[in-house]
Amino acid sequence: MKNILQKIVILFFLIILSPQAFAYLHADGQNIVDSTGASVLLKGYGLGGWLVPEGYMLHTPGFGSPRDIYEKIEGLIGTENTEQFFEEYRANYVTEEDIELIAEWGFNSIRLPFHYVNFYDTTTQQIDEYGFNLVDTLLVWCKLNGLYLILDMHCAPGGQSKDNISDSDGIEARFWTEPENQNLAIFIWKEIALRYANEPQIGGYDLLNETVLPDGYSATHLRNFFVACTDTIRTVDNNHIVFIEGNWYATSFDELTPPFDDNMSYSFHKYWNATDIGTIQYLLSIRSQYNVPLWLGETGENSNPWFFRVKNLMENNNIGWCWWAHKKLETITSPLSSPIDFGFQILLDYWNGQGSQPSESYAIAALHQMTENLRIENCDFRPGVIKSLMDPDFGNVSTPFKELNIPGVINAVEYDLGSQSVAYVDQDYMNTGGSSWNNGYQFRNDGVDIEESSDPEGYDYNVGWI
Repeated sequence: MKNILQKIVILFFLIILSPQAFAYLHADGQNIVDSTGASVLLKGYGLGGWLVPEGYMLHTPGFGSPRDIYEKIEGLIGTENTEQFFEEYRANYVTEEDIELIAEWGFNSIRLPFHYVNFYDTTTQQIDEYGFNLVDTLLVWCKLNGLYLILDMHCAPGGQSKDNISDSDGIEARFWTEPENQNLAIFIWKEIALRYANEPQIGGYDLLNETVLPDGYSATHLRNFFVACTDTIRTVDNNHIVFIEGNWYATSFDELTPPFDDNMSYSFHKYWNATDIGTIQYLLSIRSQYNVPLWLGETGENSNPWFFRVKNLMENNNIGWCWWAHKKLETITSPLSSPIDFGFQILLDYWNGQGSQPSESYAIAALHQMTENLRIENCDFRPGVIKSLMDPDFGNVSTPFKELNIPGVINAVEYDLGSQSVAYVDQDYMNTGGSSWNNGYQFRNDGVDIEESSDPEGYDYNVGWI
């Protein structure tokens, strides 16, 4: 990693150089290019879980929305302690070291999912500087490491779907049924655009994540919002791409064509389906017909072989991509896995109805340790995830998982890194539509069913089934 002196020197030049020393991304026909006209293929990671916690990422039961998670914690330790917990959580979940590591892995961009309340105080009904301070800090880290930062409104006022990922009430997508919520979202985007109109390190604005329109609402409503939001942004910012996601979790672009701005890209998401060109042909047709770029703004949550194939599918068709997400608790599908220790497991057991309520002091200590485990130095690294995305030979050549010394013990689960039929053979190794693909879900993300040992002294990943 860069040493402190290097960082100081780089930051000095970032401050004194004109913003024009950096290159805005913009749409140019079917390509995303920088201000020199050079094509830029975005290869990114999403910072999911940081500003928008999700239940599956933290293993919490129930609805799993940010509000639901907050209320569970608040019920154990009170409001003041909960606020302090989330300050620690955010401070440790993404640090400068995380951004450095993402750059070292070879990525060139980051997608930042945010909650509208990061930028807007619902009590005072005023802009909140908290979100801008976070973005400003993240921008410095991105500049130091040559990464574009794409801002993504992941949770819009009222919820753009009734799902937990939009932090809705779980009943209705009130972003659509209560139009004042759309006006608030547009107001927030205008404030964001005002702040960052002259910031080339911002790669663009992902206006609305994964809409699911409620009954009685057509994609015309979605298009009208995007047009109004973009028009408002353009009153203060003509420099940045706007990324337009389709309905139904960013998969349907009915009524969103033709393009309505000369600096926009259609952004789609891809999960749990096949990896052949047929799955994206309708998107390629949109790109060809309307001469507009595409961006795979979110994908992942599958096996390494699936990752490799989807990444190749995108790059072979000149589509930039962004994986989800760089860090989660006890995961094999992200490169960084934060361990769940005994204390936090006690809280999870309680929330699952499998244990008694812990004391406030116990819960505070357990949650503090959970935030410490989020720090990069305390996470487990899943090397196969990065290799599947960044090594072009992953599908053809196997490489050692670790250095092995003979004579000695060779643990079964430390077989070579590489894809299916290259480093190992497994019959069910990726999810292309309903497959379980991994029944063990431990240690590695190949689809091979590695399980925890039943050793009563504690589990050991060196015991497994291949």
